[in-house]
Amino acid sequence: MKFKKASGLLGFMALTAMASSITLADDFTDDAGWYIGGNLGKTKADIDETRIANNLMGNGFSSGALLRDDTTDRGYKLYGGYQVNRYFALEGGYFNLGEFSFTSTTQPAGTFNSNIKLRGLNVDAVGFLPITDKFSAFGRLGVSYAESKDSFRGTGFVNPLKSHTTERETNPKIGVGLQYAFTKALAVRLEAERYRINDVGNHKGDVGLISAGLVYRFGTSKPPAPVAVVVAPKPVRAPVVVEPPAPVTHFEKYTLSATELFGFNSAAVNLPQKKLEEITTALKTPGSPKQIVITGYTDRLGSDAYNQKLSQERALAVKEYMVNRGIDADRLVAKGEGEADPIVICTDKNKAALIECLKPNRRVEIDEVKLVRKVTE
Repeated sequence: MKFKKASGLLGFMALTAMASSITLADDFTDDAGWYIGGNLGKTKADIDETRIANNLMGNGFSSGALLRDDTTDRGYKLYGGYQVNRYFALEGGYFNLGEFSFTSTTQPAGTFNSNIKLRGLNVDAVGFLPITDKFSAFGRLGVSYAESKDSFRGTGFVNPLKSHTTERETNPKIGVGLQYAFTKALAVRLEAERYRINDVGNHKGDVGLISAGLVYRFGTSKPPAPVAVVVAPKPVRAPVVVEPPAPVTHFEKYTLSATELFGFNSAAVNLPQKKLEEITTALKTPGSPKQIVITGYTDRLGSDAYNQKLSQERALAVKEYMVNRGIDADRLVAKGEGEADPIVICTDKNKAALIECLKPNRRVEIDEVKLVRKVTE
């Protein structure tokens, strides 16, 4: 059956991805959020038509040759869901599996015709396996509430016991697929699914759906940079001038925790950032260095290529933060060093303990910053 071949191929690709080296970041992604989507494809029914005919033709009749008029059709589904993280989502929606018909010859002479329409609602748990930043395999397991509307008619000596019947039942469903993200907001899916349905007499049948569609995620646009509002101070009569103590100036290297600066596996700076504001203010004072080096680091978890990219993006994000607050971009040099120059070496076997131990290695360093601090006596 074509559905079995397609689902087997997609399943094999997903298992191959699991067996290969998986790129894991030093924390989870910021992929959480709502999404909607729609798929269109081909359906194929696997229903015991002979049994249906024998049940409804009445006593004294038996089915003979079976002519399958149409056991394939077009189907579609509309769905929405919530992405908990990059590995898991909950999804629900509406599906329409099309119409299927068959004709059975009978003894005594006659024909028995049946037409079946299938549609319903479903709720699925969807597990994702990231292969690259944009490409993922996924599998789904859920339940469907399907409605089967059947109509029957006979010719010759055949007089069906029923002309119409409707069955509604909740059954399990499964599926596998591949997803490619063009952007953070838009992705394309290719899926193979199997729906279990109840036909006449509450007997089970299967319908396969092979489909392709688009997914749109909400909340992926970047928020605008905050605008500082300057409030003019009220004039003070006869101000008293107090000579402040002579400031002490020196150069320092600032190390900022990536956990405090960014969200899970994100390169977007969390707001507010008191320490970054202090450093940015210091760079505006007279005598500050003409060039500042911003260096991003990760821990050793994940591939070298992925960690290098993440560290570079975070260094650039800190640079952009300072530029948005008035620092000349030519003064700032941003670079990523990946997992180089670790501060701590950890050998924990427990994954959670290892991640916590390696936390100091996930950082951003800012060199050659001159701070002016008041000296108190």
